[in-house]
Amino acid sequence: MYIVDSRGGAIACMLLALLFLGTWPAILTLLERRGRLPQHTYLDYTITNLLAAVIIAFTFGEFGHTNDDKPNFLVQLSQNNWPSVLFAMAGGVVLSLGNLSTQYAWAFVGLSVTEVITASITVVIGTTLNYFLDDKINRAEILFPGVACFLIAVCLGSVVHASNAKDNQEKLDGLKEKDLEDGGGKGEKAKAGTASFLIELESQRAIKVFGKSTFIGLAICLFAGICFSLFSPAFNLATNDQWNTLDDGVPHLSVYTAFFYFSCSCFVIAIILNITFLYHPAFNLPKSSIKAYLNDWEGRGWAFLAGFLCGFGNGLQFMGGQAAGYAAADAVQALPLVSTFWGVLIFGEYRKSSRRTYVFLIGMLSMFIVAVGVLMASSGHRKH
Repeated sequence: MYIVDSRGGAIACMLLALLFLGTWPAILTLLERRGRLPQHTYLDYTITNLLAAVIIAFTFGEFGHTNDDKPNFLVQLSQNNWPSVLFAMAGGVVLSLGNLSTQYAWAFVGLSVTEVITASITVVIGTTLNYFLDDKINRAEILFPGVACFLIAVCLGSVVHASNAKDNQEKLDGLKEKDLEDGGGKGEKAKAGTASFLIELESQRAIKVFGKSTFIGLAICLFAGICFSLFSPAFNLATNDQWNTLDDGVPHLSVYTAFFYFSCSCFVIAIILNITFLYHPAFNLPKSSIKAYLNDWEGRGWAFLAGFLCGFGNGLQFMGGQAAGYAAADAVQALPLVSTFWGVLIFGEYRKSSRRTYVFLIGMLSMFIVAVGVLMASSGHRKH
């Protein structure tokens, strides 16, 4: 079994996880904006998300020799470690609920704001829980100033959303001939940031949001953030047994075994809920069916890629957390740094916005840069 046992290795895992976890939401958002039903996309995503965990378990979890203290993945499957398995599966359940919620929140409040709010709630609650579960191996004088940076970032994120929403409303209210000539002329593709672009986007996307309160999206973000704040502490309990639930002599679950069970429960919940949403969709989405899903190949490759990115991202986060402390590993929740980049580059978010919005946006991103640096600097070293 491969073990990350250095601070440098842990930080490398976190940085790579940050890239992966900040990219997959952008892919799902792209598919929703192209009109693909989120139920179809999420079912595809779920398959490769589980496959990533299986690949990690049979590679990293099987490298090297096994022994009684650190058994390999296949050995642990037959051991009496069910209390830890249940913690891992509980973490998978709340992560699945959180991920499922965010795919609807993206439509209402945008990719950037959704990630800012959910990530910040995750860090404030989850990092605090992990700090105490890990017996304070992370340096509090560095860790909690990093948490404070996330709090500032979420406040700025809310201001960015309000300012950008005001900008968009002004564009729609002031739709004039000049705006049509700039982006919405006949036979031309509307330019990002114009009122014509917003109207064109609304006509194409799967979830229609015009005329609906953004409070719906913010409420979904709050629920998702609470779910996200619990999955890492649950995984921490699964791998380190701080509550002494295992019998004497039973080794702790490895990261790879715990991640396998974690991903299995995530998969089951996602399949059940999304098949339900095929026939009983939320937010006035059209009904679908399993047959329609199987025949929908538009964007399937992208959805598969998103599942792989999320699966490997979560695995890398846990590998880094097991080595340097799960509180420090919550630095990957600075994924709005990555998702905002994709939001601007791919979706034209914040194009032609006001100077006020740009000032708040730069302030928000700056606080995330500081936060991720500070949290990683608080990394400790877990004694195996």
